[in-house]
Amino acid sequence: MRILVLGAGKMGSFFLDLLSFEHETAVFEKDPKRLRFTYNTLRFTSLEEIKEFKPELVINAVTMKYTIAAFNEVIPYLPKDCIISDIASVKTGLKAFYEQTGMHYVSSHPMFGPTFANLNQLSEENAIIISEGDFIGRIFFKDLYSKLGLNIYEYTFEEHDKTVAYSLSIPFVSTFVFAAVMKHQDAPGTTFKRHMRIAKGVLSEDDYLLQEILFNPYTHDRVAQIRTELKELLEIIDNKDADGMKAYLTKIRGNVRRDIEKA
Repeated sequence: MRILVLGAGKMGSFFLDLLSFEHETAVFEKDPKRLRFTYNTLRFTSLEEIKEFKPELVINAVTMKYTIAAFNEVIPYLPKDCIISDIASVKTGLKAFYEQTGMHYVSSHPMFGPTFANLNQLSEENAIIISEGDFIGRIFFKDLYSKLGLNIYEYTFEEHDKTVAYSLSIPFVSTFVFAAVMKHQDAPGTTFKRHMRIAKGVLSEDDYLLQEILFNPYTHDRVAQIRTELKELLEIIDNKDADGMKAYLTKIRGNVRRDIEKA
């Protein structure tokens, strides 16, 4: 298959490395410096080169801020039967966009990134494939993610964004709060050091990515839950309520235990 990847950033390069030995691949990237580290793939910097390549599948891996803009730029140069796809972390607005293009499309979300994941061992990582869209495209990504050992889930666009609001927004906001109140520790404990590593990883992500995840329409209610829980915990602390603390710890241990059992 002829596959065009848009963007030679972290995830774009990951997909090129993954696909270039089994498919005819090309990458379109406006910053020539990013193309220095690509190999075994065609490197395009002009739209006419895309037209000549005639891709059968396009994987849009540009920064989320420019996902739709990148599609709008290249679609006029694509064959009508080309499948267009994205790997965006938030899908808000993408369903409507895809449907108005009149093209075959597939959307997925590999729920890992180079920041935290061991890309050579992904058996504990997950991927979501949107159940709406082109059947052949969904089969392609299902096969690809299966070869990586990823756990695959199928959701609608709406279900995906609800899931992301839970699985990403809550950890991100918790990390932001930790980073906002922390002070330098000369002799940090193990727990502090672990939280610090997580904070550094999250805060190294693109600002627009963090913004879009938190501006997800389903994020507000999840963050409001944090506020409610903090209020309850603060009351227990202020009152030095030992029984209340025991009950609270029992509750949250139960939440963690149920999550481990489901896994």
